[in-house]
Amino acid sequence: MQSKEPLILTRISLQCRECKKDFESAFKYVCDDCFGPLDVKYDLSAAVSKDTFAGREKTYWRYFELLPIEDKSNIVSIDAGMTPLTKAEKLGRQLGLKNLYIKNDSVNPTFSFKDRPAGVAVSKAKEFGMSAVGCASTGNLASATAAHAAKGGFACHIFAPSDIEMAKIAQALSYGANYIAVDGTYDDANRIAAQIGDSKGVGIVNINMRSYYVEGSKTLAYEVAEQLDWQVPDQLVVPVGSGAMLNAICKGFEELQSVSLLDDVSDMHMIAAQPHGCAPIVDAFKKNRTDVVPVENPDTVAKSLAIGDPGDGRYVLKRLEQYNGHAEESNNKEILDAIMLLAKTEGIFTEPAGGVSVAVLQKMAEQGKIDPDEKVVCYVTGNGLKTTESIMSVLQKPAVMNADIGEISAVVN
Repeated sequence: MQSKEPLILTRISLQCRECKKDFESAFKYVCDDCFGPLDVKYDLSAAVSKDTFAGREKTYWRYFELLPIEDKSNIVSIDAGMTPLTKAEKLGRQLGLKNLYIKNDSVNPTFSFKDRPAGVAVSKAKEFGMSAVGCASTGNLASATAAHAAKGGFACHIFAPSDIEMAKIAQALSYGANYIAVDGTYDDANRIAAQIGDSKGVGIVNINMRSYYVEGSKTLAYEVAEQLDWQVPDQLVVPVGSGAMLNAICKGFEELQSVSLLDDVSDMHMIAAQPHGCAPIVDAFKKNRTDVVPVENPDTVAKSLAIGDPGDGRYVLKRLEQYNGHAEESNNKEILDAIMLLAKTEGIFTEPAGGVSVAVLQKMAEQGKIDPDEKVVCYVTGNGLKTTESIMSVLQKPAVMNADIGEISAVVN
């Protein structure tokens, strides 16, 4: 493109994903007519070029024109985003892939990709003049929401299952959140959060703020495209819990095509990765179903993906059909082995959710479902330091040795 004029956001609106009815931008997330989810729709009055983003801050807010905040003064930022896209040469050689990249979101400020949607939702809550935010969470979103709430001066209420990893609980508490540990599943916590959010006017970022919240995750597409010099990957491996991130990544690539920053994106292939014990989308895909049957009692080491009733599940199935994709699961052993494999080859320590995507990547490569020459991006979404108890079971405990140079020298080869 030749134009270097900034993209001008004249207004945003909401559109029902099902019946396509349009609504004004508001604190609203469900269609009045058909009760379908509402998506942000942008009215762009000018073109945007690659130069628009050049030289900007190294956060996902560099894409402000394509995000749903209308006044920059409302941005609540903790400098998340523009995380590394690592050329994984050692891992690639082991898997027989020549062009493998790891999108490493484990290095965000609260150590997961959730800083992206949480930051957008809390910023929108500020734009709406709200005083309290919150979330239903399996752990990572709790920390991300609490951190942004602290930065923005909001009261924050977290609703999460009581059995999530202690490090994630400690992290959210450190930001001053009101943490409600629910004796039940994520879906129980989600139901309670929805009722309290609606009754008390709290901006529950992934429920009644969801239309704006999911827009943050699409920056995972923007960054990958820019980091690949505005090229579209052939294969994208995405860990899936609710399904919102995969759907948002697809939307992100499509929007870049719509403003002529990318060529045709229709040839990319989406791979949905879920853990065995909570893989309702994979199950539906393999049975060629259009509906997703919930898992009542998730049982997996990947607790951050343990969402038995994925809100965007059937939309993920549509995306897999649209992009000629695939869905696969990995069991606990495969997940833990994949965490170790990624750490030992690329020096990236991920939590089990990232282990799921790496394990599925490995399975797809071994089955010949990914061509060795294809450009592959595998999303690693959270940091292993949040979930050390899961990996300790497969690590050898270091022996305690006397402070004797001769004794220790004997074990150093």
